[in-house]
Amino acid sequence: MLGLQWSDVDFEAGFIRVRRGRLRPRYKHGCGDRCGRKPGYCPRKINTRRETKDTKSRAGRRPIGVPDELIKLLKRHKAEQDRERALARDLWEERGYVFTSPTGEPLNPNTDYHRWKDLLKAAGVRDGRLHDARHIAGTVLLILGVPDVIVDAIMGWEPGKSARVRRRYQHLTGRVLRDTADKVGGLLWRSAAGAGDGPRRAN
Repeated sequence: MLGLQWSDVDFEAGFIRVRRGRLRPRYKHGCGDRCGRKPGYCPRKINTRRETKDTKSRAGRRPIGVPDELIKLLKRHKAEQDRERALARDLWEERGYVFTSPTGEPLNPNTDYHRWKDLLKAAGVRDGRLHDARHIAGTVLLILGVPDVIVDAIMGWEPGKSARVRRRYQHLTGRVLRDTADKVGGLLWRSAAGAGDGPRRAN
C-alpha cells in the first residue's frame, strides 16, 4: 500500500490496482562522513535506493475490488491530502502517492510499522506483525466462502503454487469449523428430514 499511487485508484469502478511496493530507504553520507553519525541520521543524507519496486510476480500485479465504505474513506483521505498540499506550499513534493508525509514524500516502511503498532494498541487487540494483516485477509476470505480462484487473484498468488501458500495463510477458525459442520448437518439431516425419511436432527 505504501507504493500505491492515485493513478492506481479507480473511484468510479471501485477498485485499486497493485503494481509496486515501497522499498526501505538506504542512505549514504552527504557530508563526506564528517558528521560523526550513522548515514541514516546524517543531516545531509542521500538515499541510494529507488523508492519502489515492481511486485515479485506477474500474479502480484492485480486489480482488487474495494468496498464502497473504503472508497468513501479514500476520497476523504484525498481531500485531506489536498489540504496538506495547500498548507505545505513550496515544500510539497508531488509524487502521486496515496500515503505520504505532510510534504508529499512517500512513507518510510519503518514509519508505517510504528503506526501499525500504535493502531493495535489503540484498538486494544493483541500485538502482531504488519504481515499478520495479510493472514487475516486470507482467513476472512475463507470465512466468506470466496472461491479459491478469486482468493488467489485477490491475494496475488501464482497459479500452481497457490494451494500450498493458501494453507499457510488461511487459518481454520472456530467459525469456519462451525459453519462447515452446519453445512454438513444441513445436507445429511435437514434435507433428509424435509424429504420425510432418514435421520432427523435432535432439537
